[in-house]
Amino acid sequence: MNQQVALYERAIDALNRRQWQSAWAMSQKLLESAPNHGGVNFVAGISALEIGHMQAALVHLRRSTQLSPHRADYMAQLARLLVSLRAFVEAHKYADIATEKGVEDAVTADTLGVVYSRLNEHSKALAAFEMATAKQPGNAVFQYNLGTSLLFFGRLDEAEEKYQRCLELAPDYWRAYTSLAQLRTWSVENNNIDFLTSRLEHAEKSLDGLLHVNLALAKEQEDVGDHVAAFKSYVRAKSPQKQARGYSSAKDEEIFNALRQGFDAVEDFSGGSDHEEPIFVVGMPRSGTTLVDRIISSHSSVHSAGELENFPIAVKRLSGSSTNSVADAGTLSALVDMDWAALGRSYVESTRPGTSGFPRFVDKLPHNFLYVGHIAKALPKAKIIYLRRDPMDTCLSNFRQLFALSSAMYDYSFDLLDTGRYYLMFDELMAYWGGRLGDRLLEVRYEDLVENQERESRRIIEFCGLAWEEACLNFEQNSAPVATASAVQVRSKLSRDYLGRWRRYGLDVEPLRALLGAKASYP
Repeated sequence: MNQQVALYERAIDALNRRQWQSAWAMSQKLLESAPNHGGVNFVAGISALEIGHMQAALVHLRRSTQLSPHRADYMAQLARLLVSLRAFVEAHKYADIATEKGVEDAVTADTLGVVYSRLNEHSKALAAFEMATAKQPGNAVFQYNLGTSLLFFGRLDEAEEKYQRCLELAPDYWRAYTSLAQLRTWSVENNNIDFLTSRLEHAEKSLDGLLHVNLALAKEQEDVGDHVAAFKSYVRAKSPQKQARGYSSAKDEEIFNALRQGFDAVEDFSGGSDHEEPIFVVGMPRSGTTLVDRIISSHSSVHSAGELENFPIAVKRLSGSSTNSVADAGTLSALVDMDWAALGRSYVESTRPGTSGFPRFVDKLPHNFLYVGHIAKALPKAKIIYLRRDPMDTCLSNFRQLFALSSAMYDYSFDLLDTGRYYLMFDELMAYWGGRLGDRLLEVRYEDLVENQERESRRIIEFCGLAWEEACLNFEQNSAPVATASAVQVRSKLSRDYLGRWRRYGLDVEPLRALLGAKASYP
């Protein structure tokens, strides 16, 4: 028995030291004699999760919560695993159970903050991150997570303070440099360009440092009007990522072609679920989708659910596809045996409880433009709004932006011309959906919205089947959190400052204009 206790203590120590393989090996030895020990199953579950044995992790973490139902930390880690597996409803359940049981340590609080963020429960996430930093103020990661949560609520000064504190604690926490640069518009008199330049030599020793410090530098160089230097910084930041990720436009072209070919055989876009709550806002990223979401969700009958991954996950699960990717050509074109009503129901149910308090909700995942046909077929009463923005501005903005590194969906954005090729595929696909679905879709042009806000806002609200409310004109007063790249921008009134920004880059964007050809001139 003493040997078993000693082995268990060593396994816990290995777990705390992030020695995952050692912790896994010791937990397997312990399970031979103590299969019903909650702590042993917990060690096995966490170590399995960290080394990528997802099925084993799920088995052992479930078992740990059953054997030790009083442990909030076990519940939180199971929720973390479930949200990574995109089992959102169940993840929400275990996160709430953990919260109700009472969180005693900073790691569990931060874990719950991450889970709630993924579930678009940002008020709960903020409370959890505040708890984590209160319990362990010297942890740089906890400070960064709290800063990002504060940013989502528009509390920019507090977010800046947390990011600065993060860098004081960990100067190599590279993401914080980009986050700080994005918080405000810098001036010639007030900027961090010299500081960021001084960090380049050290930063460029790592791929993450190279990416984030150059992106931060590019943002501040833009702000002070040095667009030639900014473009060079963007290229220095992004080119190594393209190489590391091995992106080729051919893979995306295969997906776009498969979608059109698959839906060519679909003649009838009725017969799905009769749910009418969802309003989908789609389009290229950085084309105004967040702005339209804020306009609609300023209505008293509408909840902003954020950028949900739920619809793509529902398609994946019902497609019968066993590939690793959520959005590959085979999955998106697997339409013959699709139970469309089940797809619609499954999607709406997966958004609960977050969307259950309002008659309507907005799902503004931009890349749902790939799923317009699926949405139209599965949810005939759902509204679909798609954004268009000047092609040059759209492509440049995508290239300038850092999207989720964990998703291959945005791999095109590490090269300006790859982004242009992706835009052309998007443009062709949206023309296809428009031809198939007609007035089931509402096209909104970002420039039209800027130039005539009330007219376009009224048109959007009418399309959604809602009575007009003046609050929809004052979207910047909407206090709901924003967890997108536009989190700062949508806190202000509409401005013409973002129109035609590509022209500031002169010769550097001429290759893009040549690639887009006639499409480069916005009609």
